[in-house]
Amino acid sequence: MNEDTLTSLALGLLRGPGSNSRTILGLAGPPGAGKSTLARHLVAEVQRVEGPGSAAYLPLDGFHLSAAQLDRLGLVHRKGAPETFDAHGYVALLRRVTADRFRDIYVPDFDRDLDEPVAARHVIPPQARLVITEGNYLASAESPWSEARRLLRELWYVDAEDAVREERLLSRHRAGGRDEATAWHWVTTNDHPNGEYVKESRSLCTRIVRAEGLPVARDGRSVL
Repeated sequence: MNEDTLTSLALGLLRGPGSNSRTILGLAGPPGAGKSTLARHLVAEVQRVEGPGSAAYLPLDGFHLSAAQLDRLGLVHRKGAPETFDAHGYVALLRRVTADRFRDIYVPDFDRDLDEPVAARHVIPPQARLVITEGNYLASAESPWSEARRLLRELWYVDAEDAVREERLLSRHRAGGRDEATAWHWVTTNDHPNGEYVKESRSLCTRIVRAEGLPVARDGRSVL
């Protein structure tokens, strides 16, 4: 699917019965598949058509545990794995997004320069009718991820060739200060098993898409 088709599909979620309610679209997929790139692109395109503030972005990465908490739990070496997220906090925010239409809702993000989560980087304004959330584990059948799934109107699986993802992840880790050997070790011992776990939930998604043709920076981050 090209980017125009994906934009049309996203806009279609805002048409028909209940079009004035708030809809949450989820994007799942393995690390480096292009989820954040696609999410940001769709938010921008929906706002271009529907007006400022009509769509908003909610990344799961904002619910990464901090380095201090990972150290406390002995999970530094597994950063990015399911158990290194505040999954219950993420589900709680999704529930608020579905229920609260009268106040700004602030959303955390993950800062790759700091290598830490940061509070309130994004905002979901009251007029937002489409919220796009993305993260590795949104399709997981395990609790509490399954609770998040029930709050989503649709869940798309963002697919990419393993070799493409690997190169993006290596670029991302090098940009974050890791040398070549350390970056390669992290991809093979951490990103790869996390990605294989994510692939198991592919069949549980509404549709399979690719974020091809969208600009991605050399460090693997979206340039949108």
